[in-house]
Amino acid sequence: MAGITDSEFVKSVMSYGFDMVTIGGYNTDKETINAGEEILKNGRKEFLIPEEEIINHLEREVNNIKKDFNVSVSANLRATTPDPIIEISKIKNLDVIELNAHCRQKELTNINCGQSIMKDEYYFKDFLKEVNKKAKSKVSVKVRANVKGIDTLNICKIIDNLNTDFLHVDCMKHDYPYADLMLLKKISENTNIFIIGNNSIVDVNSAKEMLSTKVSGISIARVVMDKKLNFDLNEIKNSI
Repeated sequence: MAGITDSEFVKSVMSYGFDMVTIGGYNTDKETINAGEEILKNGRKEFLIPEEEIINHLEREVNNIKKDFNVSVSANLRATTPDPIIEISKIKNLDVIELNAHCRQKELTNINCGQSIMKDEYYFKDFLKEVNKKAKSKVSVKVRANVKGIDTLNICKIIDNLNTDFLHVDCMKHDYPYADLMLLKKISENTNIFIIGNNSIVDVNSAKEMLSTKVSGISIARVVMDKKLNFDLNEIKNSI
């Protein structure tokens, strides 16, 4: 989560036994950095790193984690073109770059970033194809489900068909208080990609419910925002 999940935050919760951690989201070009400045003015947290410093900054963040923990590190990235994402993928020790097709702040959607990148499927496909072709790390895409005017399942099939390594699905549903597990199950049944399920996991039971959709893994960032976890990850791992 922008402005929150940096290397120091990650290190503070590593004792819970995560297999992969994600830092970010980070703004990686002039357009997304300007959007981030506006988001910050409107009261939301943001990482504001100058464009010319972003690669060195992320390299330090990754190494800060790796020097103490043997864990896969992913960086969630916002960009208006594939180029900065591809460049960041060259960072030594960065295991995964994650294309942000998720954020819904108007400052980002207005520049065809975040969830709005999925609205034009041809543009999205070309964007991701370029990233997958040239990236030096593994590639993940984080999508928001049930966005008006976007066929979530079709987008997920595109991501899968382009041989992307990971699909990270925030399976939220408008005016629905829980994760859309039916949609997540449908995605699992119609793709062959490694799927990370996300949304509404607050305890062992909700984690197991999400895993019952046949996703490959789960994301629980929000439940550790206070740097505490009220359930045992090993209990979940042992149930898989």
